[in-house]
Amino acid sequence: MTRTRTALVIGGGIAGPVAAMALQRAEIGATVYEAHPRSAAGIGIFLTLASNGIDALQTIGAEERALAAGFPTPGMTLRSTTCKTLGAVRTGLSSPDGVTSHTLKRAQLLRAIHEEATARGIAIQHGKRLVDVEQIGDGVRAVFEDRSDAIGDVLIGADGIHSVVRRLIDPAAPAPTYGGLINLGGYTRGVQVDAEPGSYTMIFGKRAFFGYAIAPGDEVWWFANVPRGDEPARGEVEAITADARQEQLAALYADDAGPAVQLVRASDTVDIMRASPIHAIPHLPVWHTGRIIVIGDAAHAPTPTSGQGASLAIEDAVVLAKCLRDLSDPRQALARFEALRRPRVERIIKQAARINSNKAAGPVARTLRDAVLPVVLRMATNSKQLAELYAYRIDWDTPTDPVNA
Repeated sequence: MTRTRTALVIGGGIAGPVAAMALQRAEIGATVYEAHPRSAAGIGIFLTLASNGIDALQTIGAEERALAAGFPTPGMTLRSTTCKTLGAVRTGLSSPDGVTSHTLKRAQLLRAIHEEATARGIAIQHGKRLVDVEQIGDGVRAVFEDRSDAIGDVLIGADGIHSVVRRLIDPAAPAPTYGGLINLGGYTRGVQVDAEPGSYTMIFGKRAFFGYAIAPGDEVWWFANVPRGDEPARGEVEAITADARQEQLAALYADDAGPAVQLVRASDTVDIMRASPIHAIPHLPVWHTGRIIVIGDAAHAPTPTSGQGASLAIEDAVVLAKCLRDLSDPRQALARFEALRRPRVERIIKQAARINSNKAAGPVARTLRDAVLPVVLRMATNSKQLAELYAYRIDWDTPTDPVNA
């Protein structure tokens, strides 16, 4: 059977262009189809590109633009409602050349990845909203809302947590799970805070969780996780104005120690990003069918608490390209990819879910958390779990083992 030669990549976020670059290195042609008419670069606040995600980009030589757009954030300090230090933990491992986890605006990461893909001659077509997929003989046909279509050997759904490809693979696929938190954030200038540049500070507030980091130029990047029991309708919290969000946050943190109120109040409303409910996909029963598969958030979205959403998506993209390169039957390659990836990603999602429950703790649970967490953090400093999370490496040169495929 001939090796897969062309791939249709649905989604121009993070996973899609990285998948196309990895496929190109595997000598498999790929075109990226993005639903947004121009770019989704303005969506989102900021994120952590963990050291394992950077390592995956380095595997295909695509890390330089992304690193240049961010700043190192190797660790975080956790504090109680009274700002008592509960402990510290690493947010990544340092490579032999000193590179560790970076924080950058999502828009900047998207721009860096798109520029890198474009420089390599990869086509990214905008305004291509997928509506249907048809498996035809030894290929796949994608049909778009504008009535155009495309044919390839495989179709890769990298179209995010509200994936169309996921529903086309399995109409009974579970919907994203609401995590009980609303996420928002912003950027503040001219406020002095008690933290080292490049280090995150996380505060368990009485009513909501708050985190911040000092970026180069003394700008403070901050975020808030606000508990809300009922799941908001789609678009509901996104529609709340920046002025209203600022007032709500200031009231939520009014009784807490720490700089939350000051940072929120000092932010220009144009620098307060819109809110969004936190969702996850902890377990998707079906990742692929025939020659169609989902990767990244479309298959296994963790909550932002994990700090791994972007990194896991990048890992997926590179591992999938390697499987398609090495296994001549696309169906076998997709099955092997799932076998290699599912245990890791679902373990990380479960860990993040446990942390989320601490962010919305009541008075009794808060007391217990503050007593136990310092011990847990000390044990985690050099734990096997931490090493498994950040020391993940993709061996590009060794052929993929077809066992259990």
